[in-house]
Order: sequence, then structure tokens, then C-alpha cells
Amino acid sequence: MMTRNLIIKRAFSITTLVLVMILSGNAQMADPVEWTFTSEKTGEMEAELVFKATIDMPWHLYSAHLPEGGPIATTPYYNESSSYALVDDIVEVTKPHVTYDEGFKMELGTISGRAELRQKVRFSSAGTHTITGEIEFQVCDDATCLPPKLVDFSFTVTAGASATKAVDTETKRGSETVAEANDTEKESSLAGLIVSEEGEESADAVAEGSASDSVAVEAGDAGADASVAGVPSMEGEKSLWRFFWLAFGLGLLALLTPCVFPMIPMTVSFFMQGGDNRAKGVFRGLVFGFSIMAIYTALGVIVSISNVGPNAANALSTHWVPNLIFFALFIIFAFSFFGMFELVLPTSWTNKADSRADKGGLSGAFFMALTTVLVSFSCTGPIVGALLVEAAGGLALKPILGMFGFGLAFAIPFTLFAVFPSWLKGLPKSGGWLNAVKVVLGFIVLAFSMKFLLALDPTNKILTRELYLAIWIVLFSMLGMYFLGKIKFSHDSDLPHVSVPRLLMSIASFTFVVYLFLGLFGYELKNIAPLLPPKSPDGLDLTQKAVYAGGPSVASAVGEQASEECTPVKYADMFHMPLGLTGFYDLEEGLACARATGKPVLIDFKGHFCSNCKKMEAAVWSDPEVLASLREDFVIVALYTDDRTKLPEAEWYTSEVDGKVKKSIGQQNIDFEIANFQTNTIPLYVIMNSEGDVIGQPKGTDLDVQ
Repeated sequence: MMTRNLIIKRAFSITTLVLVMILSGNAQMADPVEWTFTSEKTGEMEAELVFKATIDMPWHLYSAHLPEGGPIATTPYYNESSSYALVDDIVEVTKPHVTYDEGFKMELGTISGRAELRQKVRFSSAGTHTITGEIEFQVCDDATCLPPKLVDFSFTVTAGASATKAVDTETKRGSETVAEANDTEKESSLAGLIVSEEGEESADAVAEGSASDSVAVEAGDAGADASVAGVPSMEGEKSLWRFFWLAFGLGLLALLTPCVFPMIPMTVSFFMQGGDNRAKGVFRGLVFGFSIMAIYTALGVIVSISNVGPNAANALSTHWVPNLIFFALFIIFAFSFFGMFELVLPTSWTNKADSRADKGGLSGAFFMALTTVLVSFSCTGPIVGALLVEAAGGLALKPILGMFGFGLAFAIPFTLFAVFPSWLKGLPKSGGWLNAVKVVLGFIVLAFSMKFLLALDPTNKILTRELYLAIWIVLFSMLGMYFLGKIKFSHDSDLPHVSVPRLLMSIASFTFVVYLFLGLFGYELKNIAPLLPPKSPDGLDLTQKAVYAGGPSVASAVGEQASEECTPVKYADMFHMPLGLTGFYDLEEGLACARATGKPVLIDFKGHFCSNCKKMEAAVWSDPEVLASLREDFVIVALYTDDRTKLPEAEWYTSEVDGKVKKSIGQQNIDFEIANFQTNTIPLYVIMNSEGDVIGQPKGTDLDVQ
């Protein structure tokens, strides 16, 4: 009987849920973030405000600390009050997952699964205080984004000596867009309906979950860490492996420098001492190799430990002060490679390590490795320094893995030659080619130093894409001339003729220069795009047949009779189409042009802060065939769903979807998308005929050009 009643109750609840979803018209509405707001006393007059988010997979929030020009950071806004003051910046307990975003062309931190942020506050007087405000955030997945949202929060905290430690909990799911932030009407929670209909069994489960959350908060920092245990605290696996192989390659390259290469036979001969006891020499050689890896890995551990705090990586990668220091370091490294001066460690360090190495045994092998590292510092120091600087902008594992890769590559030849000493006969002789390797590294380090200048000019007003490319063109042209012997540095040998390897490398350098030169005229240069500033709408772009806003109208190819209907007017001074396309920002204008030209309308639901929208434009829209079709076969209507521009009161209306007054461009566009296509995700591409009838199935992100 109990089983039958339970089945009936659940069938009734499922039926009710389906009816509610149908009647609401929001069956595909994405609402993937649920917020919980708690407070925790940390002193008589101080407390921490705890913002916790549960994020449905596969969505992610953006970090609270992002560079300018990126998406919407997760940021709380507090209503003004004289009863309290904020102490320091908000802290991300959950470490962001830092990756390069192809849409925004910058390193961005994202958080998946669970997020926790904490803000310390100090009260001006004893008593009960209420802190209210809104937290702004944006969520995306690999294919779509949602418009930025604001969710109200409220904390009640009792300050003073007599106050007992208490935790107030409030849970909200983000159900309002930024444009709806001023509306006070709240939608009922669908999750609450399910709980009420499921009966005591579901209610108990929810209560159990709430209790576990309370325990986590009461436990302080330990509870906070436990609550985010499932969140990745390291960078993407692909990114780490790329950095490992970069460090490994630089370790091999370091072997070809004049400070290291001549040391290989001298060092290996040290292991062959002791007569016929070759096994002992091989064993000492292996200890030597592992010691080199341990020394370099230890450097990575030191950098990793010093990179503490949830915001350290973001500060290093975005703040202008560390980036200016890193730029200066790269310049010093480059000039050292060019032979202007040598970076040397104190002689006493080398002498002490060398004296210990003479004692033999396992300790002697270790100190021989330490001596090798110290003696080779003038050549390897800039390489290691550049790697550590690059790794410092990442998370904990990056410098450790990078230094392990460098040490592994550096140790391999010493160990192999110790095991197989007969191979030493096949080594090429030392000569001027060793210094040439240093000079080539100098040019490469100088080119990469430009990356750190981007943080000093985030809006690219001074360091534009064109200036950046021009500097690289000059540097790699000089590198090509160096290979041909037209440029000579102080430690270079005379070059009576150009060898075949030098000729091939000069060809590669000048080919790369031609590739860079194309970027000055609008080509995407996708292979090196992460290292370059973004394209500017004002830049010269020969890849496009039309110019940016103010150029020919959509109707230029079909005659003057349609020119009036096909000239964008509404919002044309506010928005601009990418890739030199001409489009509309109001659907009625677009439909009028479609009727005049006989073309279908392509509606592009997009956002200013939508990474996937930018990815689609850069990877798919820019394809020549796709771009030609967009320009010639469609009337494009771009509808921004996150624009906050407030409209005249005469244009306001009350939505039939949620009964709220829509007052801005973004509000009205997202309301139109929800009402007609039952989704609020972007990008969304919809094709209509001139009468406004939908043709085919609306489509989201798809990076397959075909």
C-alpha cells in the first residue's frame, strides 16, 4: 500500500512539473547557478560574508578578478550603509581554472561545480546589522553563454562582545538578467515546487543537504576547503602538457649553448674515473642525472610555493607592475644572449660545489650536478628565468612541471654519455655555432617580451596590433639577416660562407616575416593569435569587401530602390558588425530590408560579454565562403541580449513571459528570444523569411565551418 501511494504521489508530482513547464513556456530556459549566502563571525566587530554557488555541469562562472575587456566578473555590489565597511578585496576560496580564451583573446579564470567567495567586513557599532546588495555573474559552457545576471543577497550579522557565533543562510537561484535588476518581483522556484510535491522523503533529503552546508560553514576554513574539494585547482591538462614540452625543448636547446655543450665530455670523463669499474661510473652518472632534475624541479617548487593565495596567479598575469618587471627581465635576458654582458653567480658558490664534487661517491655526483648547473648559469639562467616568469602567471603545478621538463632534457645527454661513453666520439666540435644558438635565443626572448607589454595597455590604444606586428617583423627580419651573416655580434666567429642549415633557417625566418606582414592587412594569423593584440575595427583589413559602419548598405547589390529600406538606422551609432559586414540591430528594419531584397533574415542573438559569440565570429564567420554567404545571401540582424541601454519610456512594455516591464535593449531582445524560441542561451542563430516565419532549426555554437 505504501509503495502504491508513493508511486501515485510521484506520478502526480511529475505530471504537475510537466504542466508547470509547459504553461511557463520556459522548458529550455537555462538557470544553472544556485547561490547560498551565509555569514561567519571572525571577531567582536568583524565578520566574513560567504557567497557559495552550486553550478550545474557543464556550465562555469567567471572569476571575480578578470582583466579589462573580458567577460563579466563575478562581483558583489553592496547597498550603501554607514554601519559597516569592507576590508580588503573579495577572496576566491575556490581557485579559478585559468585558460586562454579564444573569444576574448586573453587568459581568463573560470570556476565549475562549486564556487566560494568571501568578503571581510568591519562594523562601526555593536548590534544587529543587515547587509544587502546584488551579486553579478555570467555563466557559459563550451557552446553557449547566458546574459549576465544579478541576484539579490541579504546578510544579518550581530556585532559586539555579547554576540554569539551564528550562520544565516539564504539560497537563491539566479533568475534575473542584468537588465531586470531593478525589478522587485521574484519568480517562484521550480525546485521548491518539486520539494513540496514530493513530500517528506524529498524534504528530508533537502534538509540533509542544508545541514551539511551549515556544518561546512561552521567549520571555518576547513569546511570551506571541503566544500570545493571537487573543483579542479590546476590548469587544463592540455595547457600543462604544452608547457611541459616547451620547457623540455628549451632544455635541449640549452645544451647547445657555449656554456653547456663543451662541459658534456669533461663532465662525463669524471664518471669514467676509477679504472675498469664501469658499473660504478654508470651508477654515478645516473645519480648525476637525477640530481640535475631534482635541482631544477626544486626551483619550480619554490616558485609554486611563493605563488600563494587564490588571486596570486591573476595578479601576476594582469597587473601592470609584475608585467613591467617581467618585461624588463626578458630584455635583460635578451641582451645577455646578445653578448652585452654575462649573468654570473658568485664564484664562491661554484668553488664550494666543485670542492665537494672532488670527494667522489654519491655526494660527489650530486655536487658535480650542482657545479654543472652553477657553471652553466650564464647561458641557462635567462632560459630558466623566462620559463619561471611564464610559469608564475599560472597555477601551482605549472612551474614544477616546467622545471621538471627542463631538467629532464638537460640531464638526458649527460646520463646517456655516461652510460655509453663511446658516443662522445660522435659529438660535433665546439665552435662559433654555439654562440649563434645564444643569439637566436636572444631574438626569440626579445620577441616574447612584447607579451608582457599588453598588460600595460589593456585597451591597445598605444600598443596596437599593427605596432606589435611591426616590431615582430623587424626582429625576425634581423634574425634572418643574422643567419645570412649580415649582422654580427661581439662573440660571433667570422662567417666565410653561408652553410646550408643557416640558409634554411634564414628562409624560415623570412617566411615567418611574410606571414606576419599579412597580419597588417587584416589576416587572422590564427596560429599565433594568443600572443597578439586583438584586431581593431579601425585597422586596415583587405580580407573584407565592405568597410565597417558607415560603409555601403546591404542593398548596394540590388539597386537604389531598396537603399532606403536597407540602410541601418536604429542603434547603428551604438553597435557595429564584425568582419566588415553590414547588418541591422532592430528586427523590423531587417525584415523590411528582406522584403525589399528577397533575402532571408539571419538573426544573431549575441552579447557584448559572450565568449562563444566571439569564437564563432573568429573561427566560422571569418571563413571566406561563410563570410561571402553572410554578405551576399542574408540580411543580418544582430540582437544584443545583454545590452543595458535604457529605452525611452514610450518603448517600454510588459512581458507576456514573466509579467515584468522591459525597459532596455537587452531586456527586450532576451524576452523576444525566450518567448519565441524557449531559450535564453547565446549565441543563437535563427533564419527567417521576409514575413518573419522561421526557416529550419535554430542553431547555437558550432565551430565546424562546413
